[in-house]
Amino acid sequence: MTWEALRPPLLSSLLILLLAALGVALVQFLQRRVARLLEAIPRLREGRCKQLLTLSDALRWIVDALIVGSTLLMLLSTAGVDVTPVLTSMGVAGLALTQGAQTLIKDIIGGLFILGENQYTVGDVIKVGGVSGAVERITLRSTHVRDIAGALHIVPNGEVRVVSNRTREWSRALVDVGVAYEETLDHTLEVFESLVAEFAEDFEFAPHLMETPQVIEPVSLADSAVKVRIMVKTQPGKQWVVSRALHRRVLAVCDREGIELPYPRQEVIVRRQV
Repeated sequence: MTWEALRPPLLSSLLILLLAALGVALVQFLQRRVARLLEAIPRLREGRCKQLLTLSDALRWIVDALIVGSTLLMLLSTAGVDVTPVLTSMGVAGLALTQGAQTLIKDIIGGLFILGENQYTVGDVIKVGGVSGAVERITLRSTHVRDIAGALHIVPNGEVRVVSNRTREWSRALVDVGVAYEETLDHTLEVFESLVAEFAEDFEFAPHLMETPQVIEPVSLADSAVKVRIMVKTQPGKQWVVSRALHRRVLAVCDREGIELPYPRQEVIVRRQV
């Protein structure tokens, strides 16, 4: 074969390789620019930043794979190879791979939706798949959750159906207090109202509050107590700190005011036979 006959295919092949290299370089450049922009946003949470970086890496990998695959097919076509059998074989292989890796693909698709929709980020406290804890890491395949006992749970993203995010935008602290039936309810409510008013002005806890605490009149009538609820809207993740502080103050004010908080007791009456 003469040079004149080889020159067009070679030029076409070089052009294809050049365009592919430019495409890969462009994708790499855009991905780095996106990473720098994300890191430069001051109000973006670290967990959300890591999520978006993971998502951009995944998209870059997909685009690179498409560019490389298309380049190989065009080179084969330029060399005079019939790519129809190749495409058919790839379709069959892809179908077999899909059937054999359905769980993995489901996890990756689930991870893309979690990252894209920002369902939760690193540092959030969530309940998912029967597991509660803080999110330590999110990948395309799984979510790593550390529970309060220190155990690390790895939840496949494909198994995520319902997620309860306890630290998104705002949280709420609930303190239920059981008051004895013998106590005067109006007096008890007045004492609790004074308590939450003082609590809202406390310099230590006031920054955690998003609204004034509310005292809800009896929410239930239990066997041995009237349930009164203190409810307060807090900054995300601060509900546990606020709840513990309110519990301490409720115990102190009830002890000071002589308000009885009933607890389960068992009385034994001994009768002596005469």
